[in-house]
Amino acid sequence: MLLIPSIDLRGGECVRLLKGDFAAETRYAVSAQELLERYRRLGAPWVHVVDLDGARDGTLANRTTIATLAARSGLHIQVGGGVRSAETCAALLADGVARVVVGSAAIEQTELVREWFARFGPERLCLAFDIHFDAAGTPRIRTRGWTRESALSLWEAIELFAGHGLRHVLCTDIERDGALGGPNVALYAEGMRRHPELAWQASGGVRDHRDLSALAATGVAAAISGKALLEERMSSEELQPFLPSASSPA
Repeated sequence: MLLIPSIDLRGGECVRLLKGDFAAETRYAVSAQELLERYRRLGAPWVHVVDLDGARDGTLANRTTIATLAARSGLHIQVGGGVRSAETCAALLADGVARVVVGSAAIEQTELVREWFARFGPERLCLAFDIHFDAAGTPRIRTRGWTRESALSLWEAIELFAGHGLRHVLCTDIERDGALGGPNVALYAEGMRRHPELAWQASGGVRDHRDLSALAATGVAAAISGKALLEERMSSEELQPFLPSASSPA
């Protein structure tokens, strides 16, 4: 399993939200470029970048910063937040982004997004499904920066793209995100049971290397970590098993 560090941008600054709440924001005194360099030194081959302004408003507000990050050599960048059109997707790829993460549009413009897989290829796209659990324990989709409720379950959303080239799925348990309470291991184990053909990216709740080991045991392809890495809660030695490009400790 690969560890993918996350950089969340709001107004050009590095932030973290608690459980997707824009009113519960923590800002960090580090630039996106500095953070990217820190993760490059750790040996991360991929970094996940979220345009939070775009996720909520539908417009890429941090594109200049994202293009600067994508221009750095030696790293692959996947970017999500505000990707609501093929033109935006194409523009990000032209900026050097390796993979575009599509969230709300996959639910609200399903037919169009299906066409994107043929246009851009399954390795250049990742669908992001942000979920919360209803009273019956069913994972339900939320869109527009987690502000809108969908009637679709996670499993129904995935089925919308069956046979259309879907390969990469990033799933975030909103209640775990930014809370450092541990990931929802059972959710990702169920995802792997239902759809072992997908390359799952698990997001939300990672607090230490033990959580990474637990996620790896489910068979997911990758784990996303934002806050725990930002606050340096794991040593380079602890991270090494999940970063194949990292150097061996001295």
